[in-house]
Amino acid sequence: MIVIVMAILGAIIGARTAKGRKGNRLDIAQYAVIYAIAFALLGLIVTIAVEKLIA
Repeated sequence: MIVIVMAILGAIIGARTAKGRKGNRLDIAQYAVIYAIAFALLGLIVTIAVEKLIA
């Protein structure tokens, strides 16, 4: 669950970053995907850490 939320949040932040830098459609898509992957990876690490602390 955390991974999905973080991926969506990353895509939103990436798209807004590219729009702020006056990027075209492909720039916005690329930033959204890269940020989504990075945030999903961060979410995966957080999920593993939370599971280790609880169990």
